[in-house]
Amino acid sequence: MFPKLTPITKNIIIINVVIYAIANFVYPNLYPLFQAYFPLSPNFHSWQIITHMFMHAPLGQGYGIMHILFNMMTLWSFGPVLEGILGEKKYVILYFVSGLAGFVLFNLWNYYEIHQLMTSLTSEGVNVAEIFQKANLNYAGNMSIDAKTPLAIAQSQELYSALLSPMLGASAAIMGVVAGFATLYPDAKLYMMFIPIGIKAKYLVIGFVVVSFFLQITGRTLGIAHFAHIGGAIAGYLIARYFARNRYRIN
Repeated sequence: MFPKLTPITKNIIIINVVIYAIANFVYPNLYPLFQAYFPLSPNFHSWQIITHMFMHAPLGQGYGIMHILFNMMTLWSFGPVLEGILGEKKYVILYFVSGLAGFVLFNLWNYYEIHQLMTSLTSEGVNVAEIFQKANLNYAGNMSIDAKTPLAIAQSQELYSALLSPMLGASAAIMGVVAGFATLYPDAKLYMMFIPIGIKAKYLVIGFVVVSFFLQITGRTLGIAHFAHIGGAIAGYLIARYFARNRYRIN
């Protein structure tokens, strides 16, 4: 069912599993340190741009262990093939640039939504800076916000939640791997659980991106960073296409 693990793919899976075990059984405080917060949030640190790719939903919360299990199974399914074709260095570039692209696109959308909230709250006379201060994980003062209208109260809570909602998971990077595979093998038939027929890789990725876009803009996210997946897929496609075009270039 799964191809033989290649060195980089194997090491990425091992690192993810080890960090998951440490975060869930040894040092739970790794989560607020390594998961990625909105870049303007008081809880954001620069290293989270990379470390969030190695964090997955805690046991018993959200999607729990299924989050890391599904991600690692997907990486194992597609990673070795792509690594074998591109080589280790190019594969690493594709993996991490796809993860970064997912982070950027997701937070551009976040910025759009948060900026709208901030503009509305300011017009309602709410001290937005105070909400940012109280969204700090280390804040231990009075948590009340001076919001007068029902709209201001609701939007204050929404902004507060947005600043505390982290992004975590290898999904964007792995979507880059899947999209890279589909770029190099567009007509390869893939078989999904509960679907008895094979679907060409190019159609599967395009369909996934379209559905993800629809779910994100309609607010049906179910706790999933759909734009991160889209960003990863776009980056994976572009990078794989670039490497494929330059594979035989003579210097």
